[in-house]
Amino acid sequence: MTTLPTSAITPPIPREIKVLIAAAFVIALGFGLIAPILPQFAKSFDVGVAAAGFIVSVFALTRLAFAPVSGRLTTALSEPPVYVGGVLIVAVSTILCGFAQDYVQLLVFRAAGGLGSTMFTVSAMSLIARLAPPEIRGRISGYYAGSFLIGNIVGPVVGGFLAVFGYRLPFFIYGGALVIAAAIVYLSLLRVRTSGQRGPRDTRPAMPFATALKDPIYRAALVSGFANGWSNFGVRVALVPLFAAQVFDDGAALAGLSLGLFAIGNAVALTIAGRVTDRHGRRMPVLVGLTVGSVAMAGIGLTDHEVLFIGLSIIAGAGIGFMNPAQQAAVADTIGREHNGGKVMAGFQMATDGGAILGPVVAGLIADHWGFGWAFAITGVIGLLGAAAWLSVRESERLPSTS
Repeated sequence: MTTLPTSAITPPIPREIKVLIAAAFVIALGFGLIAPILPQFAKSFDVGVAAAGFIVSVFALTRLAFAPVSGRLTTALSEPPVYVGGVLIVAVSTILCGFAQDYVQLLVFRAAGGLGSTMFTVSAMSLIARLAPPEIRGRISGYYAGSFLIGNIVGPVVGGFLAVFGYRLPFFIYGGALVIAAAIVYLSLLRVRTSGQRGPRDTRPAMPFATALKDPIYRAALVSGFANGWSNFGVRVALVPLFAAQVFDDGAALAGLSLGLFAIGNAVALTIAGRVTDRHGRRMPVLVGLTVGSVAMAGIGLTDHEVLFIGLSIIAGAGIGFMNPAQQAAVADTIGREHNGGKVMAGFQMATDGGAILGPVVAGLIADHWGFGWAFAITGVIGLLGAAAWLSVRESERLPSTS
């Protein structure tokens, strides 16, 4: 096991990153509200499982298509204005989803949200890579992911119970939460006037995507990112609510509880994942976390017992929570502090979104024809393949210029 050197004095977390962490909580809280009811809302327009799953995929599809543009915008304009603009685009599109009168309208409005989502995701990751002290990158990645997870703990549970008031109300609440998040960043981040590296303008050279691909760990992160997107951002959000609704009584509330407990498992794992990542490297947490999460996800489709369903949701969440800080820190390591990482972050985001696009559609088609058991089993296999990508790389193989 690799042990990374640690500094005697732990550097503080930059103020700008604290702002992003706070905004991430608000965004996740709103997203959690709509996560358990979005596929069911789509299915209420008399479509099948695959079509309902595509509502999740189309969001990732537009993120994938727009990711290179987001990377260029981040390089040209700097991170803060791209972040604020992206959050506001998602806010408007989410509110419009609440007014959708048919499946096509919901599909179009949800797709529009993907444009803004990739803007704030790429810009936030780029800013964290730029400002995070190398000694605590894993810890900061854990804090940032943890803020999303705390929001996701509360959001899905509340969203599941809000379903009794209709599918539209959570979209309006989420849209309002995004406006609040944009205001937090505008008032706290854009008005920060500092000099040097933390200035709002970024004069560092951009790292080409081809250069990042020379790093074997970045290549492994692309593969595991695809697998994580398939399982965590795709199948979990799209098919778990539909599976719960089919198998269990009061499936909407149980689906929300499952997503919330998944986030609790994430949060518990994150309490140690960041420190483990900083001390022992990126490889081990990704291997262990993605393997555990994938096996648990495969098991979800085989159960018809509520307690086992909930238990597997917690275990799957813990596995993904353990791997995420290491994976994000690995990408930040590739970029380093001397480069603008918009294009490299966009490439990683595209890999994740590619999995989030294909996962719900392919798994949905499998569920339509052969049942949910096979759909979740294939999802588990994809996750294990993502973990296997890290078996052939070592921390010592990292490029010297990426520290």
